[in-house]
This record gives sequence, C-alpha cells and structure tokens, in this order.
Amino acid sequence: MSGKPKLSMYWATACGGCEISLVNIHEKVLDVDANFEFMFCPCLLDTKKKDIEAMPDKGIAITLFNGAIRTEENEEMARLLRKKSRVLIAYGSCSYEGCIPGLSNLHSREDHFKTIYLDNPTVDNPSGVVPTPETAVPEGTLRIPSFYERVKTLSDVVDADYFIPGCPPEPHQVWNVIEAVVQGRQLPPAGSVIGAGASAVCEECERKKEDKKIKKFYRTYEMIPDREKCLLEQGIVCMGIATRSGCGALCPKVNMPCTGCYGPPEGVLDQGAKMIAALGSIIDIGDVKGLSEEEIAKRADAVISSIPDPAGTFYKYSLPGSILKGRIS
Repeated sequence: MSGKPKLSMYWATACGGCEISLVNIHEKVLDVDANFEFMFCPCLLDTKKKDIEAMPDKGIAITLFNGAIRTEENEEMARLLRKKSRVLIAYGSCSYEGCIPGLSNLHSREDHFKTIYLDNPTVDNPSGVVPTPETAVPEGTLRIPSFYERVKTLSDVVDADYFIPGCPPEPHQVWNVIEAVVQGRQLPPAGSVIGAGASAVCEECERKKEDKKIKKFYRTYEMIPDREKCLLEQGIVCMGIATRSGCGALCPKVNMPCTGCYGPPEGVLDQGAKMIAALGSIIDIGDVKGLSEEEIAKRADAVISSIPDPAGTFYKYSLPGSILKGRIS
C-alpha cells in the first residue's frame, strides 16, 4: 500500500456515466494517480467490501459516491463509506437529488414489480415469481438486497460533505474540485455544492433574451428553433432559468433545451417549483378583459396542457430531493 491519500468511487443506483466523467478529465487523470491511491471502484477495481470493512475509520481521504439509494445494499454501502471516509461527496445528479431513477417515486414498489416481472409482453413468467429478499433452495438460502419503496438521495441516509451536480458532472468542474484538493486549497463549508456555479444557466447562455410571452409550448421534434433566440421564448421548455450554472450552457449551444441536470441554483429550494413559477409569469393567454374566471382558466389550461409530461419535465433530475419527494399515498 502506498502512502498517498486514498480515493474511492462507488456506483449505487445510476447508469455509469459518472465513472466515465472521471475518465473524461483526460490526461489529468495522471495527476490523480500521482496524488492519490485509487483503491476502490467496483466497476474498475477488484477491491472487496471486506477490504473496506477492514480499513480504519476515516482511512479513505475522499469518496465520490454516485447513484441514488434504491436498495438495501446501496444504503449499506453509503453507511460503510461514510464511516471509512474523511470526505464523502455526493457525485452527480443521482446521489445529489435522485435524478432519473427518482421518477419511479411516482409509483409503488408493487407497481414496479408488476410491470417488470408480471404484466409485460416480453416476460414469460407463468408462476408469477417476483424477487424476495430471501429464497430457499436445496443448497441453502439465497439472499438479495431489499428493493425500497422509494428512491432516496445520499443525504437522506448519511451526511454528505459536499455535492457535485450534473448528469454527469462536466470534466472541467470535476478537475476544479480535484485540483483544489491536490493543491490544499480550502474548500467551502461542509454541505456546499461544489464543481458548479451559483447562478442560473441563463447567465451562461449567449442566446438573445427579450420579453417572454408564450402562447404554446412545443416539443423539440415539432420545430427547428432559431439558434440565436432564447429557446424558452420560442415555446420550448428550457430549464435554464431554474438550473444551476457551471456546465457552460452546453445544451442550448447545440440548439437543445436545458433539461435541468445541475439542479436548482443557489438559494432555490425546489427546482420544479421554481420553473413552474417562472412559466406562470410568462404564459400569454391573450386579452382577458370581460372573461369569466372559468374562461381564463380554460385558456391557461390550454397552454399548460401542451407540456406533455410535467413531472418528467420539471423534476427530471430532482424529484427525491424536492419538497414533493415523489411520495405515493
């Protein structure tokens, strides 16, 4: 074992893109190797759980924990790595706010099992078998992690020291954090979002912005937007107004709307609520003079109904970490 500080990275409920983002710092990964002993990463290294358990508490300098908490195993590893790490960082949108896996909080565990294992045209399961934590077989008892009722964020189960947003985090922001640690620069207070900006993506976006009056929303396949004009002003739901800066407004640069992966800006508690409030102030339902409240509501509903998936649009990356949490009744 080297005398270098130890770095680990764990993959909970996520897609694997966060591991790729670490590699995306390109040749600077050599600086990581020069300054850290990269000793635990299940998709890259053969370090076992028992090896982590045998380490002294706080024996790992930094753990980048990516992925939401969906299963008993995810939570067990979160608690173990919290105990063994001096600094535990929620790395990426899934661990920070729940991300796309968190949209499953709109449905129950039973609904998930029914769709995946029972009521599915691609599944042949005449016995109606669904996963259970324990199954008796002739050789003994097989055990698998319990599947939780809802997705949680990392900070729902342990105290995370810092949060790096993004789906996945952008390489330059990843390096900014690593460089600060390598150079011994003082990090912000615990609980801070690092590797990102503080304002909204709109501040980074170079598109021309004028008065916003929207009569109808369009999906991205329904029109080819003007490359110079604000996408939201053209009726495309762009989450930039309710999303933290730091990515460089990459999606608007290629004529696609921001979908919100960097989470809410500094001081905003709920990203979806922020976006809904913003849209409420810019919807144009025409002259309402002389109209009844019912007629005004119908006009407003007609505009809003052109947004096909409000939950998936406004809370695509942040439902478990939001005020709503996505809890079901």
